[in-house]
Amino acid sequence: MKILLAEDDFASRKFMYKYLSRYGDCDITVNGIEALEAFQMGLAEGDPYQLICLDVMMPEMDGYQALYEIRKIEMEKGIKEDKAVKIIMTTALNEEKNVKKAFDLNCTAYSGKPIDTEKFALLLKKIGLIT
Repeated sequence: MKILLAEDDFASRKFMYKYLSRYGDCDITVNGIEALEAFQMGLAEGDPYQLICLDVMMPEMDGYQALYEIRKIEMEKGIKEDKAVKIIMTTALNEEKNVKKAFDLNCTAYSGKPIDTEKFALLLKKIGLIT
């Protein structure tokens, strides 16, 4: 599986990279702009990501905006929902309004921080990325 991690916090980035690398090749970005560029490069090269983990609070472009832009590109390119990248929002913002906003923007799932690796593995199974 090809995975993209967008996380600006060094400790969280290091933890998530180590964790996600067990499931496939993991690329790292530190803000939404880099995440969007990496997503577009993957599409252009014919090697798209299967999973993107987006932190909500990032500099330059936050996770919500990156999610919106990614879904917009998929729509423009005619990528059907069943072929769209799975996007998990990872954040400490667990209030209902934040979760609702992410799902309104068509995230696949929402995972609160700190990340519980057992729950996250169950989430990956639930969305069909691991068995």
